[in-house]
Amino acid sequence: MAARGGGNGASRGNGAEMAEAKAAQETPTAGRTQTFERRMAASDLLRLATAGSVDDGKSTLIGRLLFDSKTLFIDQLAAVERVSKERGHDFTDLALLTDGLRAEREQGITIDVAYRFFATPKRRFIIADTPGHIQYTRNMVTGASTADVAVLLLDARRGITEQSRRHAFIASLLGVPHILLCINKMDLVDWSEDAYESIREEFIEFATRLRVRDLSFIPISALHGDNVVNLSKHMPWYDGLPLLRHLERLYVASDRNLVDVRFPVQYVIRPQSKTVIDYRGYAGSVASGVMKAGDPVLVLPSGFESKIASIETAEGPVEEAYPPMAVTVLLEDHLDIGRGDMICRPHNVPTVAQEIDAQVCWMDETAPMAKGAKYAIKHTTRWARALVRDIAYRIDVNTLHRVEGVDSLALNEIGRVQLRTTLPLFVDTYQENRLTGSFILVNEQTNRTVGAGVIGRATTAG
Repeated sequence: MAARGGGNGASRGNGAEMAEAKAAQETPTAGRTQTFERRMAASDLLRLATAGSVDDGKSTLIGRLLFDSKTLFIDQLAAVERVSKERGHDFTDLALLTDGLRAEREQGITIDVAYRFFATPKRRFIIADTPGHIQYTRNMVTGASTADVAVLLLDARRGITEQSRRHAFIASLLGVPHILLCINKMDLVDWSEDAYESIREEFIEFATRLRVRDLSFIPISALHGDNVVNLSKHMPWYDGLPLLRHLERLYVASDRNLVDVRFPVQYVIRPQSKTVIDYRGYAGSVASGVMKAGDPVLVLPSGFESKIASIETAEGPVEEAYPPMAVTVLLEDHLDIGRGDMICRPHNVPTVAQEIDAQVCWMDETAPMAKGAKYAIKHTTRWARALVRDIAYRIDVNTLHRVEGVDSLALNEIGRVQLRTTLPLFVDTYQENRLTGSFILVNEQTNRTVGAGVIGRATTAG
């Protein structure tokens, strides 16, 4: 259910510019002919999203991570200390490091998704601090849609709340491979092992009904830094790793789909100079699989076949490309290929479908999703129109039971729907491929993103 609009490759001028988006995600390679394994090791990036109810301490935890890992600039820390004193605090409010909007600081809540980058000697991280308020659940969907791990916070005094269950369900629905439950504010329950175990057992019982591949638990105090970067002396009964060490050791390379080649074309690059006349490059981001020069490929929807002549990035030609690299692909033949087409392997193609069965999270507060309604749909880089043929059921996030007989989905509700699209889409199930198995729905009158979906089943068009 990735709430984003298709590939994120660049769409300007020449082949070298196509990979600028990659710069923020990958360390420059030592050479242009590095092996795939060495390049994967050089790009050991972990994307994590925080989730949980309001005031569970998500922003404070991220601030503590940045502070204790010594990745803050002096002026950043000075600004936070100044604002904290102006508010009369006798402590440095680290939540201010991520709550950057004025409304967020005034209300003491996170509204928008705040992204923060930091690195340790062992790994690089991109953190998405997502809102906990139910009104901004759609922003949580956005932040978690690309995450490798969801860090779900709970207040040790309140335990599991409805919003906690909703966020855990959304994380599992989005296929986030790893869920890490941080039971926060242990200092307010006297560092009680019984309180920790009670919440842990209750959540394990709830998680048995979710599709969670990896579930871990850590008791923490984000305000004081216990078990965040360093082990806590207040909880000697905990024999696991602190949060940062756990994240540094988390293995995520196997979570990527490196088998099914999927390359949605975002932009066709033609010569920008009179001296270069025989150049036709196809730019975009690799959704899955590994592409190499000389590989045979097939183009959808035309069905034409060719071979990869070369692959270019901002650093120059490379022998292979893998997700999420932004690259320009050149083929041996000049084919009729445009934005929204898909390059794949001849004997490993996605389903070409117009009948889509999907789980949809509705994000529009102005109007519900209704049976018979029409929306624009964006799947990878391809646009079409979609008709809501049926709403099979709505999911109760507390019990995970199906509520049947519904004809609409309201804000933040999740249900199973059947869509019919005007153009064929090139899809995989979400379990097979998070990018080609997800889409967004857009209100054509307001141009607002109103829904995000993950594909469970698709019927071959024609």
